[in-house]
Amino acid sequence: MRRQALSQAIAAPADVLVDLSQLAFADPSLMLDLAMLARRLRLAGRQLLLQGAQPDISALIEYVGLHRLSGVQILPAPAPA
Repeated sequence: MRRQALSQAIAAPADVLVDLSQLAFADPSLMLDLAMLARRLRLAGRQLLLQGAQPDISALIEYVGLHRLSGVQILPAPAPA
């Protein structure tokens, strides 16, 4: 199910923003996919922006070290309108 979204993200002409605000569960395989995406984007001069992760997801991001990869930025959730 992620394959199509990842393919589109890799082909994006600009930085890729991933809204994680509605994600309640993730496993390390998602983190691996995001790390691969970040690498591909970085090689193309773009960044992976992760926004609005719930506390459990943020903890997983830190546990696997995704936040330390070059080309990855962690952004807070946008303010409610």
